[in-house]
Amino acid sequence: MSTFKNNTLLLKIFSLLSVIRGYNILVLIAAQYLAAIFIFSDTKSVKPVVFDWHLLYLVIATVCVVAAGYIINNFYDKNADKINRPIKTGIDSYVKQETKLRLYFLLNFIGFGFGWLVSWRAAFFFAVYIFGIWFYSHKLKKYSLIGLITATILTILPFFVVFVYYKNFSKVIFVHAIFLFLVIMTRELIKDLENIKGAIANSYNTFPVIYGERNTKKTIILLMFLTLIPIGIINTYPAIEYMKYYFYLAAITLIFVGFYTWNSVQKNQYRLAHNILKVLLLIGVFSLLFIDRSLILDKVIEVLD
Repeated sequence: MSTFKNNTLLLKIFSLLSVIRGYNILVLIAAQYLAAIFIFSDTKSVKPVVFDWHLLYLVIATVCVVAAGYIINNFYDKNADKINRPIKTGIDSYVKQETKLRLYFLLNFIGFGFGWLVSWRAAFFFAVYIFGIWFYSHKLKKYSLIGLITATILTILPFFVVFVYYKNFSKVIFVHAIFLFLVIMTRELIKDLENIKGAIANSYNTFPVIYGERNTKKTIILLMFLTLIPIGIINTYPAIEYMKYYFYLAAITLIFVGFYTWNSVQKNQYRLAHNILKVLLLIGVFSLLFIDRSLILDKVIEVLD
C-alpha cells in the first residue's frame, strides 16, 4: 500500500512539473542570473550579483508568476491540448483542476509578495504581468496578430525586469532584445502551425487559421531574414567576444529552419523546427558565459556617465 502511495505521489509531482514546465523554469532561472552577471550588472565581481537578495527576490517572483502562467494556460487550453498534445494532457491530468487553480492563486500571491519585498514598482510590474498572462490565456491567445505579439512580449518580460533593476541601457542589450523578439515570434508562429488542428477545433483564430499555412510560412521566412540584421549588428561589438560564434550558429540555424519549415507539411516536422529553435535559445542562454564582462562594464559606465 505504501509503495502504491509513493508511486501515486511521484506521478502527481511529475504531472505538476509537466504542467508548470519545470524544464523551462530552470532555464529561466539560469537565464536571469547569467544575464545579470554577464550583461546587466555594473560590478566587476560576480559575488555581489549572486548574493544580491533583491535579485533573488525578483527571480523567485518571476518563477512563481511564470509557473502560474503555465498553469492558467494549461487550464484554458485543456480541450485544444487533447488534440495537439494527447500524451502531455494525459500526464497533466494526474493533478486535479481544482488543485491546479489553488496553486495558480498561491504562486501569484507569492510572486507579488516577493516583488513587494524589492519595491512597490516591482510589485506593480508583477501585478500587471499576472494580469497580462491571464488575459492572454483567456482572450488574446484566440486572436491572430495580437495573440502572437502578446505571447512574444510576455516571454521576454522576465528579462526586462532584471534589465530595469540594473538600469543598464547599453545599445548592445537593445539589439540583443530585438534578436530574441524575432526568434521567439518565429517560434510562436511555428508552434501555431504545429497546433493548427486544435486551434480550428476550438475556434482559435491563430495566425495560420486566419492567414493560411502558406502565408504563415512566408512570414516565418521574412522574420528569419530580419533576424540576420541584429545578428550582423551585434557581432560588431567587441564585448561579444566568443559569443559571436553562437550568433554565426544562430544565423545558419535560422536559415535552415526557415527553409525546412517552408517544406514541412506534418505536425512532427513543425515540432522538430520548434524544438530546434528552443535548443538554439537554450544554447544562447549559456553562451552568455563567453561575453567579456569588462568591456560590457565599460559601456555601462560610459552610458551612466
